[in-house]
Amino acid sequence: MNKLHDLSTELNTLAIFRSILNDDLIKNFQELATSTYSLESKDLVLHIYGDFVSKLFNKTSSLTRYIAELVLSDENFYIIGKGAGKDFDKVIESSLKNELDILDRLASLTPEDAKSIINYRGFLPVWTNEPVNLTNLYMEHLSNLPISGYGIYAKYYAFVLAGEEVLPILHPDPQRLSELPGYERERSLIIQNTLALIEGTGASNVLLYGDAGTGKSSTVKAILNEYKDKGLRLIEIKKDQLLQLPNLLETLSVNPLKFILFIDDLSFNGNDDSFAALKAVLEGSIASRSKNVAIYATSNRRHLIKENMEARMGDDLHENDTIQETLSLSARFGLTVTFQAPDKDNYLDIVKHLAREYKLALSEKDLCTKAEAFAIRNGGRSPRTAKHFVQIQAVMQLEGEEGNDTKS
Repeated sequence: MNKLHDLSTELNTLAIFRSILNDDLIKNFQELATSTYSLESKDLVLHIYGDFVSKLFNKTSSLTRYIAELVLSDENFYIIGKGAGKDFDKVIESSLKNELDILDRLASLTPEDAKSIINYRGFLPVWTNEPVNLTNLYMEHLSNLPISGYGIYAKYYAFVLAGEEVLPILHPDPQRLSELPGYERERSLIIQNTLALIEGTGASNVLLYGDAGTGKSSTVKAILNEYKDKGLRLIEIKKDQLLQLPNLLETLSVNPLKFILFIDDLSFNGNDDSFAALKAVLEGSIASRSKNVAIYATSNRRHLIKENMEARMGDDLHENDTIQETLSLSARFGLTVTFQAPDKDNYLDIVKHLAREYKLALSEKDLCTKAEAFAIRNGGRSPRTAKHFVQIQAVMQLEGEEGNDTKS
């Protein structure tokens, strides 16, 4: 008997998990199984064995963990259907159990199983195994789809749209809500809307409007970090990609997760095809918007369209219709939250909060005096200005402490 070859043969029957056969490690395993069965030269068998273990070691030392992650991250027709609430025929359910059994035995394959067939007395690198029941693991995974998701949405939580492909952001901004002082009322409105999205009770599209540096984008990123473990995901979309929104919405509509489509710094010129595309998606399209998707956009412009006097007083015979067209887009967001530049007291409250976080040793009087002077020199008061000021003070304080240590 050749356990490697028998397993490799069974892998060829996979239908639901067919794409797993394209994995480099699985390909290498099947090559190893063939080489041991067809009595290739010992040198060739050992070379393929070394390749197999090397590929595994690049990810993990455990073959069990590797196969389990491969199975749980596989985006196949079955898991997509289950995520959309579809029921499958008994023959497909039976095939699922059989395939999970095959993959379970592959995950349990030990180095001794391979070494006994290779029959080599020299040193061979080995991997580790752990107890696992892939069937139970996969059934639990299916029951948690609205929280954990599948495919890339199970592995990552922040994404960008690149062409027609959704790509993960490997190192998303770690901003937390607890790190954003001020604007509690404004943020509470967006948090409540996000919870409605997560709970499926009906969320609005949101326009975060206000002065630069007031924390609009940071708020959206912090909310994602707060609720990503409850099934929330974010896809960032550029203005020139808005024409792709209908296709993206169609794809996401059958996904069990909840999605924020994030458009940062949104504004339009007068004649812009993207304007009509977004307007149709927000309201007025024949296709209804899925309950698992909401659009969150930030802008420094209340009405989103860059206007000039020529546009407002131009040669349009129906001037009022022109004006209403420019106002119509922002009106189609169900929730508009305004982030105004803070007054002096609010600005200094933000500075004091951040100073405590950064453990600044300045007295409150010196802190406030320097913070006000910094705001005057750097374009006015805003949370961004406050953060830059405190960060600079923290660096100066650290350099001073290091200088004192050097002298001592």
